[in-house]
Amino acid sequence: MNPRSRPPVTALALPERHLGTIRQSHERCTALGLPRIGRPEHDPLGRTDLLQVRERHHRLHAHAAPVMEMLFGQIEGTQSMVVLCDSAGTIIHSIGDDDFLSRASKVALKAGVNWSEQAKGTNAIGTALIAEEPTLVHAGEHYMHANHFLTCSAAPIFDPRGNILGVLDVTGDHRSYHPHTMALVKLSARMIENHWLGEDHRHGLRLHFHHRADFIGTLMEGILAVSPDGRVVGANRGALELLGLQGAGLRRLNVQSLFGLSVAALAARSRQLLAPPLRVHGQQGRAFHVQARFNAPVAQPGQRGAESTAPALPAAALPAMTQAAAPAALEHLLSGDPQMAALVDKLRRVLPRAVPVVIVGETGTGKGLLARALHQDSTRRDGPFVAVACGAVDEADLDTAFHQAQGGTLLLDGVAELPAAQQLRLLHLLHDSSVALVSTAPVKLQPGTGPGQVREDLFHRLQGLAVKLPALRERSDLAALARHILDSDVGTRGQPLTAAALAQLQACHWPGNVRQLQTVLLTAALLAGPGLPIAPEHLPEDLVQEAPAEASLGQIERRAMEQALQAAQGNVSLAARQLGVSRNTLYRRLHWGASAKN
Repeated sequence: MNPRSRPPVTALALPERHLGTIRQSHERCTALGLPRIGRPEHDPLGRTDLLQVRERHHRLHAHAAPVMEMLFGQIEGTQSMVVLCDSAGTIIHSIGDDDFLSRASKVALKAGVNWSEQAKGTNAIGTALIAEEPTLVHAGEHYMHANHFLTCSAAPIFDPRGNILGVLDVTGDHRSYHPHTMALVKLSARMIENHWLGEDHRHGLRLHFHHRADFIGTLMEGILAVSPDGRVVGANRGALELLGLQGAGLRRLNVQSLFGLSVAALAARSRQLLAPPLRVHGQQGRAFHVQARFNAPVAQPGQRGAESTAPALPAAALPAMTQAAAPAALEHLLSGDPQMAALVDKLRRVLPRAVPVVIVGETGTGKGLLARALHQDSTRRDGPFVAVACGAVDEADLDTAFHQAQGGTLLLDGVAELPAAQQLRLLHLLHDSSVALVSTAPVKLQPGTGPGQVREDLFHRLQGLAVKLPALRERSDLAALARHILDSDVGTRGQPLTAAALAQLQACHWPGNVRQLQTVLLTAALLAGPGLPIAPEHLPEDLVQEAPAEASLGQIERRAMEQALQAAQGNVSLAARQLGVSRNTLYRRLHWGASAKN
């Protein structure tokens, strides 16, 4: 929930751990001989020294500045300000409410002033640097009396190797304290850390994981950067929390010991856009869902890229890793259907701009998959991809989602299900937002105020480009799509699909569309056994019953063969392999069918 909508809290019920942190800090300040009464020293750095500090921390400021603007948008009007400090506690940048800045100037919350414990006693910034964890210091908990009118929530910012880069802090009048402020600060710090990790390891293999598959792509996910030999070379805070490890301990491990997977298998997995996250069992038997991503380096002649601390890939490892680079994500969705080709062509035309997109389609047609592919091909590919289920969302969820998606893409799944109050909130959030918006709906969006409609002003903000995903029964590429689904799973790659089984698949109405096809195929593969041909008896009985009575099995089988040949672009050997029959059998049955027609 937006902190502005909460009543102020003046009496805090805080856990013993927090009280212990404050007590220990006060003891350190007493040992340093710091005074509690009187005006503390507020002299900022000189202009030259401040410029040097800012230059030294230019990258931190570049990552943090847009996140700070977004964070301030959530607390604006609460007599507060957002502060960024370096690892020594010196303020690099701050933004805040105009009417609070005059009061804040009395305690020098401005660039160049140092807020370490040694300089200002117990305060959220300095104490967070020592404790190396998010820290709240409220009102009289400040060591120096001059700071008692403040409430401060700070979170340290770590690099992928666990070193402190700085601190992000929200400071305000103690009467404006809200319990959600710390949560917003921690999410914002994590966002900066994830951006830093993504930039450091943008040209390498990264593993995104969580106990829940739907948390992948959110700020709660763990991210590991992996070297070509399988070592963990970087991790975000989510990874450390999920694995229960410290940074140094995690970097002594490799992905084989963590997840029981080889680098080769993970690199291959990163090519497969259709593949769902892998379910694996890590150490102590804990289950995780893992998604692999890999971006190959792209040479830009005469252009020097952003500085990166990621280790260079050994020359011998480059060919194997580069082969794992995924083609354009939208291209990966094409398998011969002209409707899909036309749809992708439209989307490619709007990629250079963050045009709002509405994707319409039946359940299971792949609307979410298309939205993610659009994000991966866009200039925002290194930013977050956040999905919101609009049928079960409140104002707090919307605020958090926009908070997480800054600089990336926000998917509004089932946008027409958004309640009227949330539609108004969404309209407000869209102002001055740096989020690319993709919305999905089962049918064409309609402006209005009734159920399943979108208020007219919001409708025009959402509807930049509307595209319709065809139902599976309307597509001509089922054979190629089935082959792709099987090859996207490590356990079923190369598993044959007999012509008779494909014929039954062609005859199905597919009310569940591509998602149903995927479930049917992977289940059938298990019933057939590893590497053995999938036959009609491995398919669900009710699926077989959907074959139309007027079409003979031979006619359906021939149609499946023709479509497989078309998907293979006339390559008879490839079509035969996909169907699980010999080249001669394919020739013979196609020739027989043509003769029977004549």
